Amino acid sequence: MILGAVEFPPIENIVEWPALLFDGSDLFAFNKIGFIHFLSVAVPTLVFVLGARGDALAPRGFRTVAETTVGFIERQILLPGIGPDGGRYLPLLTAFFLFVFFGNITEVIPFFQMPANARMAGPLLVALVAWAMFIGVGVKHHGLGYFKEVMFPPGVPKLLYILVTPIEILSTFFVRPFSHAVRLFANMLAGHILLVTFSVLCIALWSASLIVVIEPVTFAGLVVFTAFEIGVSLIQAFVFTILAAVYIGGSLHPAH
Repeated sequence: MILGAVEFPPIENIVEWPALLFDGSDLFAFNKIGFIHFLSVAVPTLVFVLGARGDALAPRGFRTVAETTVGFIERQILLPGIGPDGGRYLPLLTAFFLFVFFGNITEVIPFFQMPANARMAGPLLVALVAWAMFIGVGVKHHGLGYFKEVMFPPGVPKLLYILVTPIEILSTFFVRPFSHAVRLFANMLAGHILLVTFSVLCIALWSASLIVVIEPVTFAGLVVFTAFEIGVSLIQAFVFTILAAVYIGGSLHPAH
């Protein structure tokens, strides 16, 4: 599609990136998405390593950032999702939150301008880690009886197990990780497409002299949606992590 002197790119051009390293290899090709995922691990790790230095009673600098982040995740995610006995899972939930957040926020950072989680592989991988974790927690604390608790929830009339059991198996072990990943992927992809659309529209209108008068409207819309996507990046990281916490909490206390 062409508007003025600017051609709107095909949809695949905003989610596919050329390889930066190992071009031509389907297995080892490393592109912008892989680089963002690498930074999503490296940047939080560096912040916490730097924050751990020093023994001052009053935190400052990176230590303030690290302690504030951990405190937020503990109060707003771990305690509501798992409960006071879930302290051992705080590092995992912190890793989930920061990895997803940094993979989202690059959408509005110059040069990157792409959320890594707008590609399905990243969200699916993290969702599968959460899936393996809550199943492992259930088996560790309840043995193989965990699967019985899931498939045959207490309080259900026995005749209804014919319907309830297949639904519980599908929803817990198959649908749950898929929906966990798709929720994050779909929201970030939709936001990315929206921002690209408004960006290209601003350029197109600036080039089309007859309709440049509505350029301020489209530019204002771009600014608003950029601010909105910053909030979405944080909210999606929060939602993904609290769902992981709820799943782990459900494995610790399956009868509830």
